[in-house]
Amino acid sequence: MTATVFRNAVLTGACGGLGQALARALIHQGAAVALVGMHRPTLEALAALAPGRCAVYTPDVADTAALQAMAADWMARCGTPDLVVANAGVAGGFDTAEASDLAVMRRMLEINLLGAATTFQPFVKALRAQQHGALVGVASIAGWRGMPGNGAYCASKGGLIRYLESLRAELRPAGVLVSTVSPGYLRTALTAGNRFAMPGLMEPEAAAQALLAGVARGRTHIVLPARIGWLARLLNVLPGALHDRLLLAQPRKPRVGEAGATAIPGLPHPDETPTHDRQSNNL
Repeated sequence: MTATVFRNAVLTGACGGLGQALARALIHQGAAVALVGMHRPTLEALAALAPGRCAVYTPDVADTAALQAMAADWMARCGTPDLVVANAGVAGGFDTAEASDLAVMRRMLEINLLGAATTFQPFVKALRAQQHGALVGVASIAGWRGMPGNGAYCASKGGLIRYLESLRAELRPAGVLVSTVSPGYLRTALTAGNRFAMPGLMEPEAAAQALLAGVARGRTHIVLPARIGWLARLLNVLPGALHDRLLLAQPRKPRVGEAGATAIPGLPHPDETPTHDRQSNNL
């Protein structure tokens, strides 16, 4: 079977490791690409690889009006896309005992979950009308089961997986593919601060190629790398108490303000966070 070559793509989270790898792969295919992210210099450097085929947008992905304006501008330029990838995402540790972390959870849900819906919404009617195309949501293995110290991220990605299931059923009769991508660990800024073992760590370039190949072949579920899915399934058959005990023995993902944590757009800079809220609560 010959894989589809995408000609018109919209990509959010284009500034991150996976996003940049996807952008380069799509540009190399000859696609026109709407590059959506929050760091304009990075997006402009990508657009310079194919100036006549790329446009740069810097909205907040949780801003409905901004995403609708982006979509209208892009479709006026290049028509209805055949690929929309909701890749924007943030990660960070979470402690329910800390009031300041509730803002982290709210923002993570806005970006990781609501951001996918606001990305897809402006394109759904046009995709239904053209009777083909693909909507791709980048979830995570972390959405398969909750992990201690990572409740906000797991909730956002678990919610995204269920949302994509619903959307898939809605759009299947129109011939529109909805793919759920569940990466394990990719070598990106989101994992750079992790203090625990990361089995199956994958380079973003390899992940991008596997993602695009899977979508082109019509796959509805893609795990990156595939073997990490089998490991996750194996862990999930363990009794809950044993599973939790194993995970509790692992170091926690850094919370916002802790060493190794990645910034989350829309939250105060870590230096603005009160000292008592920045202390580690790892067991």
